[in-house]
Amino acid sequence: MNRERLTIRNTKGHNLQAYLELPADQKPHYFAIFAHCFTCNSNLSAVKNISRALTSHGFGVVRFDFTGLGRSEGEFAESYFSANVDDLIAVNDFITKNYKAPGLLVGHSLGGAAVIVAASKLENIKAVATVGAPSTVSHVTHLFSHGIEEVKQKGEVEINIGGRPFKINNQFVEDFSNIDLPEITQNLRKPLLIMHAPFDRIVGINNAHELYHNAHHPKSFVSLDNADHLLSNSKDSKYVGNVIGTWADRYFEPQDNTVLDTNGEQLVAHLNLVDDNFTTSIQTKKHSFIADEPESIGGDDFGPSPYDFLSAGLAACTVMTLKMYAERKKWDLQEVYAYITYSKKHSDDLMLDIDEPKRIDHLQKRLKFIGDLDETQKAKLKEIASKCPVHRTLLSETVIETEMID
Repeated sequence: MNRERLTIRNTKGHNLQAYLELPADQKPHYFAIFAHCFTCNSNLSAVKNISRALTSHGFGVVRFDFTGLGRSEGEFAESYFSANVDDLIAVNDFITKNYKAPGLLVGHSLGGAAVIVAASKLENIKAVATVGAPSTVSHVTHLFSHGIEEVKQKGEVEINIGGRPFKINNQFVEDFSNIDLPEITQNLRKPLLIMHAPFDRIVGINNAHELYHNAHHPKSFVSLDNADHLLSNSKDSKYVGNVIGTWADRYFEPQDNTVLDTNGEQLVAHLNLVDDNFTTSIQTKKHSFIADEPESIGGDDFGPSPYDFLSAGLAACTVMTLKMYAERKKWDLQEVYAYITYSKKHSDDLMLDIDEPKRIDHLQKRLKFIGDLDETQKAKLKEIASKCPVHRTLLSETVIETEMID
């Protein structure tokens, strides 16, 4: 899978559960940190969808559980707002030390307020994106307002939020009134993207207006039409991730992909045995690919296997050849599918009459035609499919010359 499980120790000695989502090639150009919503955790589907969408824009994204939530250590009462900010800074420091300094913070709901405050304390953060964020930290107190008076009397009480029990104390309650988010937003002076659903029933759209009003340019607002606060529709959360990735692109130095030199040949494959397992980079003059082995034989399954590429070459050549033939004949071939399976089979199973029975390479090709074709035409197309160049190469006597170069 394209992720790593991390354990990050915060300043209070608690271990925070985290995952690092990685791009397909496992080599992020930049790093981002995601802060989840109040009482949520990093496994919320919206959090995962946004994080994974960002990986397609070159980001390695850390999603983690705040203290006392999800699988992170500690008690919920220790997860007051300032502690959330401290957790963000601890994650930032860990990623900076072990990978590369993050440049983007993304926060959902109260996590959006937390990333604004954390960004004001971290010089390495270049841009901030919020989703359904409140304009004041104290906005969240209405969720546990029924327990505030009791906390003042008893010091600690158990409350119910969204059907789940949580313990809170005086420090937890008082901390939410100690942060002046409007002033911090005014002084942030970093690119800020505000995303909000117009009919958000948990955090009203007026909060987005206040955040935008307080922020300085460059600032942007994107309306999440028909979305709910938790982005429960996966289409909305994936959209959010892709918009953030596109928006953030202008605030990060472009990273050129390392292009392998083919040295005058048609193709080159490169495997770094120090950094990679079987993951191999392949480059033609204009295109790049990733090859790997499946996990069942010790690979990481980050790309097709070598035999997958062999089958792909046969399949692609087959359908292209059939396209050209059908167009030349002016036949109504609208679509064509070529299904290929490679295996080793014994010659006896294939009913081949050879002097020395043995296991041989076997490629099964199955064709599906879409269009107004009669049986005669289909039979001819099947015949032509066996005459595509790659098919003929695989059946011919092939010479492979190997030499060493410096």
